Amino acid sequence: MFRYDVAVLGGGVIGLATAWQISRQHPQKKIVLLEKEDKLAAHQTGRNSGVIHSGIYYKPGSLRATNCRDGKVALEEFCNEHGIAWKQTGKVIVATHESQLPALERIYGRGQENGVRCEMIGVDRLKELEPHVAGIKAIHVPGSGIVDYPGVCMKLAEVLQQQGAEIRLGCRVTGIRQSTDSVTVTTSAGAIEAAQVVNCTGLFSDRVAQMSGQQMKERIVPFRGEYFVLKPEAEHLCRSLIYPVPDPQFPFLGVHFTRMIHGGVECGPNAVLALAREGYSWGKISPRDLWESLTYSGFLRLAFRHWKMGVGEMWRSASKGAFVKALQVLVPEIRADHLVAAPAGVRAQALTPQGQLVDDFLILRKDRVLNVCNAPSPAATASLNIGRLITEQLYP
Repeated sequence: MFRYDVAVLGGGVIGLATAWQISRQHPQKKIVLLEKEDKLAAHQTGRNSGVIHSGIYYKPGSLRATNCRDGKVALEEFCNEHGIAWKQTGKVIVATHESQLPALERIYGRGQENGVRCEMIGVDRLKELEPHVAGIKAIHVPGSGIVDYPGVCMKLAEVLQQQGAEIRLGCRVTGIRQSTDSVTVTTSAGAIEAAQVVNCTGLFSDRVAQMSGQQMKERIVPFRGEYFVLKPEAEHLCRSLIYPVPDPQFPFLGVHFTRMIHGGVECGPNAVLALAREGYSWGKISPRDLWESLTYSGFLRLAFRHWKMGVGEMWRSASKGAFVKALQVLVPEIRADHLVAAPAGVRAQALTPQGQLVDDFLILRKDRVLNVCNAPSPAATASLNIGRLITEQLYP
């Protein structure tokens, strides 16, 4: 066994950003990062659409709001310093009928409270920004953008290794044992000992937290988001980022359009229960994962409350025509033959036993282990600041 000051579990952007912040603020600390796959950013980070969020949606004063605002600045500075591709594109949040206007006003109000530069615009200005969008009113958020998150991860890893940190791939965590002065983490490739451990394992964060002795009522339930990309001849239909007004009765943002940093336009996602925690298609099924979801009171209550919307999401998953109709609400010129299927992603969403989505970042300490148990969007945007926050909790 080797002795480390900190072991970070998980090689996505949160884990890498955390290890990087520890190494910056405490360069004398010996750090190891463990990732179960044979590459970094293999799951949520690598399947991210690449949006740099502004922080307009989030409850003022929440960790999501404050970390998004500060994390956005830190991310852009990091990209500039290291030559990572990013671009400020702007975003429009579009109301397509009058019933959405009160919700649009509420989002605008949150933006003002959160210090986000945004303006309410009418049809003429909307058409200047996005000529092919159908809408009666919108919020323009000029500071939103796009970035290469896998590129961010590769640079974080490079800098970490230059500073003496170790990165070990192919190390699936199988157990955690805490003692008075250290933590032993057993993995598929052996065991390591560290003074402290940070759990950034995303889709498996609740299970790893339980290994550490953390008592949790919340549970991760995986939701798959399915996407299409526009064929080149249709890419002109989207200039930047086009979002709908989220339905306040439903916990996801709805299908939207994202111009990507390396070219192309992504459309989606829908939101369906994944049949495995890494279930990127209907054919990937884990009996254990599925049984946990279907027998968890939180998921059952959520499904009962939103069953109509859930059926609609499943229908859009099964029917490309239904997906196209959802996209046409925002961009009427979209046709089925404009779309090509793209890789899906799976969102690690913590649910309470009452069926409520945990609406903020959830970081819990169990003795020498700090567990990041919920890190929904805008976690990638906020990652460098989340890493700073975790480092301050490790070394107050």
